[in-house]
Amino acid sequence: MNTPWWLRPCKSPDRDAQKAAAERQQQLTKPAGSLGQLETLAIQLAGLQGRVKPRVDQLWIALFAGDHGVVAEGVSAYPQAVTGQMLHNFVSGGAAISVLARQLGAQLDVVDLGTVTPMLNLAGVRHLQLGAGTANFATGPAMTDAQGLKALQAGRDSVLRAREQGSELFIGGEMGIGNTASASAVASALLECPAALLTGPGTGLDAAGVSHKARVIEQALDFHAGLLDDPLQTLFRLGGFEIAALAGAYVACAQEGMVALVDGFICTVAAMVAVRLNPECRPWLVFSHRGAEHGHRHVLESLEAAPLLDLGLRLGEGSGAALAVPLLRLACDLHGQMATFAEAAVADRPA
Repeated sequence: MNTPWWLRPCKSPDRDAQKAAAERQQQLTKPAGSLGQLETLAIQLAGLQGRVKPRVDQLWIALFAGDHGVVAEGVSAYPQAVTGQMLHNFVSGGAAISVLARQLGAQLDVVDLGTVTPMLNLAGVRHLQLGAGTANFATGPAMTDAQGLKALQAGRDSVLRAREQGSELFIGGEMGIGNTASASAVASALLECPAALLTGPGTGLDAAGVSHKARVIEQALDFHAGLLDDPLQTLFRLGGFEIAALAGAYVACAQEGMVALVDGFICTVAAMVAVRLNPECRPWLVFSHRGAEHGHRHVLESLEAAPLLDLGLRLGEGSGAALAVPLLRLACDLHGQMATFAEAAVADRPA
């Protein structure tokens, strides 16, 4: 029997390049450690890219969209039609991630995994239509195994396209009304903690709405009890098409040797699924920010992640990760272009 692709080995960071980058940092014209997390980031990227002077000039942003059946339980402030409408906004250039992609010179890969809007056919969108959104996980599995496997593969396929284009950094983004409920359910199951601890307002629920959303998730966890021991089945029973695609993409990044810059709450939950499926992918995940969504901090802590930014973001779309790209680029520029003490004829601190 063939090993499923997501269980195949991931690439290992280049320890020699990482060591050489760390040594270079010690020689640059500044007190050692004075650039803090930027130094750590440059050294990490050097090890992942296998070069002493890493670069993240070539950027790929994949936007995965899908609708969620659990919206029928009243867990979102917005109607499902918004998902399909936003697909048009993404490719017409009006969405936040569209603006950010333009400003960063990024390739934007928009993938429609399945929305409730029938017969969508938008130029610039890859329409996979795995279903008219997921089923309602409050009353049954969110997706079939076949749908889940196709969604995982869709994430991997985007990474393979990114690699073919010579991309150096992968950002995954998501769009799907109801997907914070789905992400909270997956996280609650995997972390074995109460839904209330991980459930937030999403697109703008009030306190009563958040409480109702948490109750829906808790009841769903009870409904699926005994069937959530395996991370793949947890994903298929509670997740969304876009969450599955993101998880597949993160594993594929590690297998292909491409750095993945992880966005907010939903993407971080997908990253947690990816790490549960294949723990070797963890070193390839760089976490861009800590968002405002209630459960994000807990999921980050479970991954021992040190996010770069904390700006109170909760938009999704990959926007927080895109906002962190200039930090990564500047960390690489400082690391690669600063003079060493010897080059600048500046006296170093005595040994």
